[in-house]
Amino acid sequence: MVTIPVFVVLILVTWLGTSAAFTTRVLPTTPAASVGSRFNRSTRTPIPNADGADGFRSNTALQALTIYGHPGSRSPLVNWACIELNVDYSMGDLSNNPHPFRQLPCLTNDDEDVVVFESGAILQYLLRYYGPPSLTKEQIGAIMSWITWANASLDPICFLETPDGKVYDTGLKQPNRKIDQLNELLGRETYLVEGAGFTLADVAVSSYLLYVLQFFPNVDLSRWPNLVRYMTDCASRPGYGQAFGEPTQASLVQMLSSPPPSSKDSKLFGMF
Repeated sequence: MVTIPVFVVLILVTWLGTSAAFTTRVLPTTPAASVGSRFNRSTRTPIPNADGADGFRSNTALQALTIYGHPGSRSPLVNWACIELNVDYSMGDLSNNPHPFRQLPCLTNDDEDVVVFESGAILQYLLRYYGPPSLTKEQIGAIMSWITWANASLDPICFLETPDGKVYDTGLKQPNRKIDQLNELLGRETYLVEGAGFTLADVAVSSYLLYVLQFFPNVDLSRWPNLVRYMTDCASRPGYGQAFGEPTQASLVQMLSSPPPSSKDSKLFGMF
């Protein structure tokens, strides 16, 4: 099998309805991982590549990755993915960010000349090269599908935007058939992919749902009790607190366990 020494992933995940594909949404900052910090976990083995049939990398030493991100962007979800996968990473100097549009997040593996940008593409990359070896092909396909769904379908529901990409409201204030179906699915399964436990599918989907509460803390999600249970489970994971900051984690878990106030939205972090 020929190894290509230079591998550059340039995938733009489609965002529906607006030009928001090139907009970095500003989120509340927390004391989570910052520029120059490093996260180390024990060395782990990548997915084996028996005969190259599954398209995954054969057993080799894994290099530490560099994440170019900021707590005020969506990049902490990439940190969360790495933490859940026990993958070492460091935070890069934003003045050296190799993203072609200088946006966040971006991930590199300099030893292999890898550059990956857009959060969905980064999660797909981590799944392919650092995912648990216990996953079946069916589960891998499901995880990839949920990651794409989170970016292409869930994001436009969670965040309603003006033509210039500014968030003005959330679609979760109103009934929604897709969220109804998601709620129904989560009544049968603890996490999204049957038999796989917590996966990068849950990192992708729950991150967007939990971002909604950061922007709109008074949104009433009680019509979807299974969704609230799911969001609470995901937000309560130690890795979420490490990636997004423990104060954010505590606030979200508290909001999910209490009925929302009846007053108009007073954004938790004074945004918008």
